[in-house]
Amino acid sequence: MSGCHSVGGEAETVRIRLLGGFSVSVGNRTIQENTWRLRKAVGLVKLLALSPAHRLHREQLLEPLWPDLAPKAAVNNLHYALHNARRTMGINQASASPYLCFQGEWLALCPEGLLWVDVEAFEDAAGVARRTHEPAAYRRAIELYAGELLPVDRYEDWAEARRQELRGTFLSLLAELALLYEGRGEHESAIEALQRLLVEEPARGGTCRTDASVRPLRETGGRP
Repeated sequence: MSGCHSVGGEAETVRIRLLGGFSVSVGNRTIQENTWRLRKAVGLVKLLALSPAHRLHREQLLEPLWPDLAPKAAVNNLHYALHNARRTMGINQASASPYLCFQGEWLALCPEGLLWVDVEAFEDAAGVARRTHEPAAYRRAIELYAGELLPVDRYEDWAEARRQELRGTFLSLLAELALLYEGRGEHESAIEALQRLLVEEPARGGTCRTDASVRPLRETGGRP
């Protein structure tokens, strides 16, 4: 398999959304999930987008995508899926790509760094919020969570742990924001955050209500 090359000009920025749905934008062109030619090709991109540093060893791709195939057949399918993914992302010469390329036994997604992934942006924003303890930073992080991770891949084992982790972060941010507002005496804003938490997960919201919102609810006349 080929290394990393720029074909027909400079590589464009790639933006990948995984929260609430899946889409890829290459420059000004958006590729919706239903336009991908091969399901395993889009699975390849999803796995790389979620992986640390956006690179995976070949074996780390074969196991989740083709767990029941013999090694030779799985490798052949990987070649084919990679070919399709490169074509879908707009590379005419599928043997060379600035977006998907092997570095030895490791497949890399956008190794030149022209990549934005909403999951990373959400986690980075959550980190900023927890360091700064600023309500505006919390709101920015919460806004980046557009929905659960890859809802159409609900039964894929490789996505489930990350899905639960990201949702847990989102719910915790809401609870932390409510406590932050309460500590600042901004009880109406605290109640709004708790109400959203109740909508997202009633059981979690109920727990937070008992330890975070009894006082402000009393002070505002018991309004929900």
